[in-house]
Amino acid sequence: MAAAPSPLDPEESRRVAQVVGLLSREGGPNGFVPFDRFMEIALYAEGVGYYAREETPFGRSGDYYTAAHVHPLFGQALAERVRVVRKALGEDRPFQVVEVGPGDGSLAVTMLEALGRRSETRSGMEYLLIERSTPLREHALQRIEAVGREAGIPVRLATAVGSDGPFEGVIVANEILDAQPARRLRWTGQAWSEMGIRVVEGRLVAAEAPLTGPVPLPELPTPSDPDRVLEVSPVAEAWVRSLADHLVRGVALLIDYGLEQSELLAAHPRGTLASVRRHRALDDPLDNPGASDLSVFVNFTRMRDAALRAGFEEVAYCSQAEALGVWGFPALLDAAIRAAGSAEAEVRVRLAAKNLLFGFERFRVLELSPPASAAAVRAAT
Repeated sequence: MAAAPSPLDPEESRRVAQVVGLLSREGGPNGFVPFDRFMEIALYAEGVGYYAREETPFGRSGDYYTAAHVHPLFGQALAERVRVVRKALGEDRPFQVVEVGPGDGSLAVTMLEALGRRSETRSGMEYLLIERSTPLREHALQRIEAVGREAGIPVRLATAVGSDGPFEGVIVANEILDAQPARRLRWTGQAWSEMGIRVVEGRLVAAEAPLTGPVPLPELPTPSDPDRVLEVSPVAEAWVRSLADHLVRGVALLIDYGLEQSELLAAHPRGTLASVRRHRALDDPLDNPGASDLSVFVNFTRMRDAALRAGFEEVAYCSQAEALGVWGFPALLDAAIRAAGSAEAEVRVRLAAKNLLFGFERFRVLELSPPASAAAVRAAT
């Protein structure tokens, strides 16, 4: 249920004022700022963006949580997928696990602990962290390095996927694509227009203008009804294409909430933009830029198309629940129940498992592999 924003503390008020100031200078002659540029500044502007703050946005004390915060079972299932893929590709070769957007490190901690339990898996393995937020990057590294040492798997930072050149391994991107800057487009009945914002008397107001530039292929659809809003993220699509330039053997695991383009237009005719603060959706996503999270559903039609155009083969595209089942979740759940130690602990495990399987019903898993390894990865179940 949407809610009015709770009062800002002095630090949040300062952050919002600075973001609004940046946006007011960003607008062209008419003050218009396309939505993807607004999203980039509000989320990532150095020192003032939402993800540039010192405090973590994750978990009970933050604004939202991910599957990794629900229960270690999620990370354990991902680790099992990594283990199976590595075995299929050959355990005698150097292997990188590259996590993009590790956040507070919760997923990495669970995966490293699980991967470190088998000597044949951890031998020659390296765990890389890619995080554009300086505060999150520093906090995550401090937390994860010690776990990596205990697991026998070196952990280090990297500036980008493939910053060391081509590699074999697994790329993990959990809830990354939804937070990439996205263009919001509205069908007028005759053409697509660009949605954005203007700063008016110190406040953000919704605005619209002709398209600020071409939209990369594939071509945009032609809705039968006017006023349909569609979100597309050329930034996210370009990032997916870049993965194919560096991953020579292995798999990219992209996990996020989203739908096919036709489903988005039918089920969300006004778009999927959401803003969250203190675990509650805000009535107006333009409120409190820099102090609240912004996201849109992933347009998986375009994401899958971008991957195929880049040369990837699609290994799997399914719901999170289906992927977890393939990755060994039932056996992991049975082991967690046996180790629970008490009836109360067993109930907590079962509730967490139910949440992971059914509470993330709009989450999809897209598995991509280069042609050189697609058959082996596809068979590695």
